[in-house]
Amino acid sequence: AAAARVFAFRDARWAPDPVLEPSAAVRTPQPVPLVIDNGSFQTRAGWASADPAVPAEPLLRFRSLAARSRGARGGAGAETQVGNDLGSPEPLRWLLRSPFDRNVPVQLELQELLLDHVFQRLGVASQVAGRGGTPGRGEALKPPVKPGPALGGLGRSGAWVRGGRGGVQHRPEIKKYWKQEEVCILLNLGISPVSVVSLCIFRLDAKNCKRINLGGCQAAVYLQRLLQLKYPGHFAAITLSRMEEILHEHSYIAENYIEELQKWRSPEYYENNMHKMQLPFSNKLLGSTLTSEEKQERRQQQLRRLQELNARRREEKLQLDQERLDRLLYVQELLEDGQMDQFHKALVELNMDSAEELQSYINKLSLSVEQTKQKILQAEVNIEVDVVDSKPETPDLDPLGSEQSLEDVESINEFEPLFAEEQPEVEKPVAAVQPVFNLAEYHQLFLGTERIRAPEIVFQPSLIGEDQAGIAETMQYVLERYPKEQQAILVQNVFLTGGNTMYPGLKARVQKELLEMRPFQSSFQVHLASSPVLDAWYGARDWAVEYTTREEGWITRKDYEEKGGEYLKEHCASNVYVPIRLPKQAPRTTEALAPSRALTSSAGNPCEQA
Repeated sequence: AAAARVFAFRDARWAPDPVLEPSAAVRTPQPVPLVIDNGSFQTRAGWASADPAVPAEPLLRFRSLAARSRGARGGAGAETQVGNDLGSPEPLRWLLRSPFDRNVPVQLELQELLLDHVFQRLGVASQVAGRGGTPGRGEALKPPVKPGPALGGLGRSGAWVRGGRGGVQHRPEIKKYWKQEEVCILLNLGISPVSVVSLCIFRLDAKNCKRINLGGCQAAVYLQRLLQLKYPGHFAAITLSRMEEILHEHSYIAENYIEELQKWRSPEYYENNMHKMQLPFSNKLLGSTLTSEEKQERRQQQLRRLQELNARRREEKLQLDQERLDRLLYVQELLEDGQMDQFHKALVELNMDSAEELQSYINKLSLSVEQTKQKILQAEVNIEVDVVDSKPETPDLDPLGSEQSLEDVESINEFEPLFAEEQPEVEKPVAAVQPVFNLAEYHQLFLGTERIRAPEIVFQPSLIGEDQAGIAETMQYVLERYPKEQQAILVQNVFLTGGNTMYPGLKARVQKELLEMRPFQSSFQVHLASSPVLDAWYGARDWAVEYTTREEGWITRKDYEEKGGEYLKEHCASNVYVPIRLPKQAPRTTEALAPSRALTSSAGNPCEQA
């Protein structure tokens, strides 16, 4: 059972996306819509058609990442890799860039690279150019900045685009489950934000929707910090990619976080539920398994290298000192020969002031040269002694008493069997010495409470120091903005979607939170998406198939060129325009205005200049 809980990291590499040829059903009798789920974690793209010849699955799925080598903006040899072409994100982690900032595309240049990658791999650039197409995309709910105009400009800048539409990904997804008109509360748990959306008859109630700026990305970073503090010896091996793998396959949501922590305090519960993650083996610790003879030999080799290095340095120092001493003695000879002009010129070059200073330097250098020579001679003697000591010792036989010496040797040989039997007992403890710790366990990560602590941040953001409300508080805040009769209707359809809803135990936790916040004996229902990752794309595909021949929801190229990127056509799956009314500032008193008027009278009115 213990061996079954040891898991190895897959460290899977991404296979590059092939260049696909669009089938004839995509081009005729009229081009079919191209649906792009523009997710902050993963981009998904495929064709939307009711024809069985067109695949009903997204043809492209890749991470929304791009890596540019240095000089990629203008260099001729620069290289840019997108999505699955990266192979593995870890070697290029410091080069990775995402067009998204908390689920909102802000780096439009990178977003254009992702769209170009989609068009190129689907064969759009070479096959559909000039024939017309109808792309669709998804966008974030109530983004703090408006990405629609910029993304619309990117999507419609080519000559092949006939029209397009943008929408929030949740509502087409809900219509996939409920064909009749319904009202619901939708929780979307993604890689970066968590959205709590209220929909009334499939229309977004934008004034009563909230988002939490936490998600799977923050959970992975939190888990990485926890394990790096726990295992500082494996700091570099604890990567974000491996943390994402742990979150996806080994983490779960506790129904009651405090009670679950109390369970983990039990040694028996810990042993039965702890997961061991096997790291790649490193041979850095093999030096501790060397025998004492091998260690001694290694020390002697290091000592000999140090002695040789020191001897070389002494010789170099002796040579430099000797050259300087010869130079000083030459200057002193100039003084003795009476060549005063050359002597004073030489003193200036040596940066000396008098003959006494010259004599002092000569004495110091002479003493240093003699000491260095003595050290070199002593080192040579020590090396010779070491060589003599390392030779094997042989017994000296007395030539006059050779018979007696031979008898002594024979007498020693008679006792050899006795010592031979005792010798293994002396060496046995040396051979039985075990390492201080188990190397296999040293290369394992023990996952205990980390399995529940990382995903818990969406319910308790204070665990990572975020001053935000969790899912339960946000959901209660949204419900309290409706009358009690409307609340009872909304809680009958609480829909969970997004990649982070795949945590085991999430549905039970949401049910528990609803049970605590709802009145006594009230009813509610929580629904979990069957395919949380792809349901948004499936819903957009179904919407595109249904509305292909209608004008509702589509913004044509003519509308874009005539009305600009700020133009928004609302439909059943779009964001809605909510005007923001800024509160009027209170009028300033005449006493406060008097100093400002006095200042502006000399420099002109800044308001008029602006």
